[in-house]
Amino acid sequence: MTSIDPERGLILAYAPPDGRAALAALLMLDDALALLLRTTREPAIGQIRLAWWREALEKLDHALPPAEPVLQAVAASGLKGSALTPIVEGWEVLIEAERLDEDALRRFGEGRGALFVLAGAAMGSAGDPLSEAGQGWALADLARHLGPEDEAAAARTIARPLLDVAAKAQWSRNGRALGAMTHLARRDLANKHETAPISRISRLLWHRLTGR
Repeated sequence: MTSIDPERGLILAYAPPDGRAALAALLMLDDALALLLRTTREPAIGQIRLAWWREALEKLDHALPPAEPVLQAVAASGLKGSALTPIVEGWEVLIEAERLDEDALRRFGEGRGALFVLAGAAMGSAGDPLSEAGQGWALADLARHLGPEDEAAAARTIARPLLDVAAKAQWSRNGRALGAMTHLARRDLANKHETAPISRISRLLWHRLTGR
């Protein structure tokens, strides 16, 4: 990404300083994998490209990163590259599955949603509903971009109770960046055409102050 949108900027600002680089690196990786899926039409090519990411992440644990911005950010953040492969495997579900049924959607959510668990550990988030929030966030975002309405509806159905649980919690101060992402995902789920940036940013500010 060449620029950071206001919401992403606020979310990163909410992260504790010693965990901010890890969250930023994880979001960069997620962006890169999303772009890979959007720009790949042949499943076989997509699997090859995802395999490259998986191997490249694993190599970070015992070798210097190549001249690739995302991998360099991961290495600089202190994250263990091999621990990030579940995120890649989550995205891979979208290529492997002939149809996004409930099982496929749940596997996608668990894999991509691991981003929250990894970010929470790096930021010192304690007692926050990271797994539920991560899965709900991943599926709510996917639902906004799926073509078949039945698959999008199924993703929303799975995401909704997960986000409801996560949104009811009072998030720890170190976890509020992820809590903010949770609340935005819940708003997107309720109204995918929301066009009120001031209202959304106000919600983020309230969450930063209260954890709710």
